[in-house]
Amino acid sequence: MNELLQQLDATLAARRAADPADSYVASLHHKGLNKILEKVGEEATEVILAAKDAAAGGDGERDALVGEVADLWFHCMVMLSHLDLDSDAVLECLRQRFGLSGLAEKAARGGAQSDNG
Repeated sequence: MNELLQQLDATLAARRAADPADSYVASLHHKGLNKILEKVGEEATEVILAAKDAAAGGDGERDALVGEVADLWFHCMVMLSHLDLDSDAVLECLRQRFGLSGLAEKAARGGAQSDNG
């Protein structure tokens, strides 16, 4: 899986310099960070709606949810690329958190007062 993410990172980096008329990714970079963030927010909302549908439905809704999560991950990776980061930074963060209690990790970040994780 990490190999797939690295391939996607490389493709996204290459597309940053492409002609915005020829590449969706280049067009997002050309429009700037706010447009990319708008897409991330839009995709996050679509994931939430698809998850609600999947909880109430069958395999078709579950497949739709997976597709929406893929769209969200993709747009998050475009955002990272725009900010000169890549999936390795996120994977390293997850690696460092792995094996920690979620509550202990959250408290270490100063987020113990929230119920969001």
